[in-house]
Amino acid sequence: MTEIPVTVECYAGHRGEQAPRAFTLGEQRIEVAELLDAWLAPDHRYFKVKGADGHTYVLRHDVPGDRWELTMYRH
Repeated sequence: MTEIPVTVECYAGHRGEQAPRAFTLGEQRIEVAELLDAWLAPDHRYFKVKGADGHTYVLRHDVPGDRWELTMYRH
């Protein structure tokens, strides 16, 4: 799947790490209902989330470029 740019709203946890709380795909804003998993790669952070719409998404944060992308979607 090609990465799709998204706009992500984050909050910092108790350790100051950002985690998505909502994101926008095109015109649609999707609240994050649950953080299912998170993992680190050398230059990226990944978040597997369940949206309030019931779908599962994997969001990737390109740390050096400070860009967010949608890398996986499952309904």
